[in-house]
Amino acid sequence: MYYPDEVIEEVRSRNDIVDVIGSYVKLQKKGSSYFGLCPFHNEKSPSFSVSRDKQMYYCFGCGAGGNVFTFLMEYENFSFVEALKFLADRAGVQLPQEEYSAEAKRRADLRTSILEVNKLAAKYFYAQLRSPQGKTAWDYLRGRQLGEDTILAFGLGYANKYSDDLYRYLKTKGYTDELLAQAGLISIDEKHGPYDKFWNRVMFPIMDANSRVIGFGGRVMGDGKPKYLNSPETPVFDKSRNLYGLHRARSSRKPYFLLCEGYMDVISLHQAGFTNAVASLGTALTPGHASLIKRYVQEVYLTYDSDEAGTKAALRAAPILREAGITARVIRMDPYKDPDEFIKNLGAEAFEERIREARNSFLFGIEMLERDYDMGSPEGKTAFLKEAARRLLTFDEEIERNNYIDAVARTYAVSSQDLKKLVTRMAVEGGLARPASRPRTSADREREKEDGHLKSQKILLTWMLEGEDIFRQIRQYISPSDFTEDLLRAVAEQLFAQYDSGDVNPARIMNQFTDEEEHRQVAALFNTKIRELSTAKEQEKALRETIIRVKEYSLEEKARHLAPTDIAGLQKLMEEKRALQAPDKLHISIN
Repeated sequence: MYYPDEVIEEVRSRNDIVDVIGSYVKLQKKGSSYFGLCPFHNEKSPSFSVSRDKQMYYCFGCGAGGNVFTFLMEYENFSFVEALKFLADRAGVQLPQEEYSAEAKRRADLRTSILEVNKLAAKYFYAQLRSPQGKTAWDYLRGRQLGEDTILAFGLGYANKYSDDLYRYLKTKGYTDELLAQAGLISIDEKHGPYDKFWNRVMFPIMDANSRVIGFGGRVMGDGKPKYLNSPETPVFDKSRNLYGLHRARSSRKPYFLLCEGYMDVISLHQAGFTNAVASLGTALTPGHASLIKRYVQEVYLTYDSDEAGTKAALRAAPILREAGITARVIRMDPYKDPDEFIKNLGAEAFEERIREARNSFLFGIEMLERDYDMGSPEGKTAFLKEAARRLLTFDEEIERNNYIDAVARTYAVSSQDLKKLVTRMAVEGGLARPASRPRTSADREREKEDGHLKSQKILLTWMLEGEDIFRQIRQYISPSDFTEDLLRAVAEQLFAQYDSGDVNPARIMNQFTDEEEHRQVAALFNTKIRELSTAKEQEKALRETIIRVKEYSLEEKARHLAPTDIAGLQKLMEEKRALQAPDKLHISIN
């Protein structure tokens, strides 16, 4: 939904950044700013600065920075709208309600009703677990060595042995059969009528990233089939786009997820302190899962079962993760079947050791491939290397492919050069040969040049925030039109306007960019690292050179798009260019 600028600014202004960040990070006042240990990277001495005046934060160690919205987006992995709603609630600001078409309103109301009844069902299952009739399920969970705190944290429950118990309870609350069926809580038999989807099962509420109950998994008590049963697809539950345990793992400070197969694996790992564990919901990993994971981390450790099925699942998951830009490694559970058994028998320290020993997923796949060939015979080893060569072709980047060629060659005692030739031959045979690499073209060099000038423009925006005196000097030579990228130009226009009005507030500028990616880019603009310069003279020289680079590139771009008949425009550009020919006359003073 679109929220007006004034609403976003009201929410931001009523949430002091020092107070908000101070609830996450211990801050100490030093001068006009507050400092603490950065929550976004490991450090021993505080380099994380929060400014009450600017309502911005910045880490001098890792470069993280932004306003109060950015902090929550990065720390809690919120979207911009989620951060806005969180802060609005915190400050008691009433956000405007979204206007729907009749059909959109019907769908939104249905989703709200399903989430509401799911929450009620989860509470009912938990109450059943703690009742006398839930003793068998309670004993089962305690027998799996789960503590009471863990059972409560994951909201585990019990659907008792009567097949219409939940149905009768929810009917007393006024819910219709149609809604309960749409929520996946009941099934309706033409002959016998409605009955519970789950009965005589330990219940695992499935929550989305915002801790809302979107579905359930149930583990049967006894010998019934199926052993595990999940909610069907509903308007709020898509098992290919949700992960069990994500609502807790998202706030883990680890830079990777532990990806498991089962609910109990996730719960056992969390109880052992590995709060970054998640699992797919009774289905193989999908591109939807990978996209969801990519929102939070760049690396995944696969902790699938050590049996053949688990190994195959890991081998299927690895390329899906790689396609999404996620690095995958494989943890072996031997001699135990899964993380749950491993933790119970060997403990957390041993599991930490397995994490450190985790295998690169591609090389793990090559090791598993080796099992299918007679490596003791020349024919078998040759056939194996041919298949390995075909797999090496899946790397599009030549440097990455060559690194893996070297790794495989070292492992299997063959020449890297010979294996590289084999890879090339497999490419030719498969019609996948790539053209020989060519020297960099003028277009490549132009792209590098443009990237360098965009960096200079970003640095200049950071310089502008150093104070009105510096901005005034920059403004003598630079205008918003000198920023050649749309996003940079839009930010510069607002910054110039703020200086004109005498109310400079970069935190408010960031409010204009509610798209998550744009918001992060703007946050980075105001925190571009300016290399540390010890003296004012060095700083003046660096700023002067930055202004010249930005202005020269701007003039080049304007000349490129100037109409041949625009003589006045050409003369103006020539005058501006002549002014840059004598950089010593470009007066910059930093006190």
